[in-house]
Amino acid sequence: MERLQKVIAESGYTSRRKAEELIKEGKVSVNGKVITELGTKVSSKDTVEVEGTILSKEEKEYYLLNKPRGVVTTTSDDKNRKTVMDYIDTEARIYPVGRLDYDTTGVLLLTNDGEFANILTHPANEIDKVYLAKLKGIIKKEQIEQLKNGIMLDDTLVKASRVKLKKVNPDSTCMVEITIHEGKNHQVKRMFESVGFLVDKLTRKRVGIFTVDHLKSGEYRKLTPKEIQTVYSYKEK
Repeated sequence: MERLQKVIAESGYTSRRKAEELIKEGKVSVNGKVITELGTKVSSKDTVEVEGTILSKEEKEYYLLNKPRGVVTTTSDDKNRKTVMDYIDTEARIYPVGRLDYDTTGVLLLTNDGEFANILTHPANEIDKVYLAKLKGIIKKEQIEQLKNGIMLDDTLVKASRVKLKKVNPDSTCMVEITIHEGKNHQVKRMFESVGFLVDKLTRKRVGIFTVDHLKSGEYRKLTPKEIQTVYSYKEK
């Protein structure tokens, strides 16, 4: 017997966190009965239906994409813009792990393994998300300290675990590397804005052990079994 939200996540339908929301909203039924209790356990013999779709277990798939600029990080888009799904050749119901803005490039993982996605995105696991930002203006030591001490976003204190000025450009811009553990909406841009800087360009260089050093923009690859196991080891720490 396993918790209902875990079964939904493992089916590849969505992440565990989203599955919990769907249960509470009354959008999940087991053997025809609507379930709203998060502690509910089900077996492989039970029929689980989510938003009218009967779940079936599917093989887990894991991908690393070098996300290009001008692409939305969703499974579909009502404005008919290109999505990250257009780059991955698979029939599986994969989805992005976290989100990168339309004009942000770099490391993006996609999977149909809800547990894997939850490990990577949960702040408690303190997995590094490293970004390189091009700022308009030259950041100073005091502003770097502000970012490390913490910024209030949506009534939550978020901190950069590391901030490093990498380069000062002749056109009064600079390149700054920032490492965070959360994944709030537009977090990096909003953090820099809070200390007085607009982000001109933003690239995610690394998530945990994953980089796109050997992938061109728009290229992807499957993760290795060792990489997948490494992510699961983060949960055990």
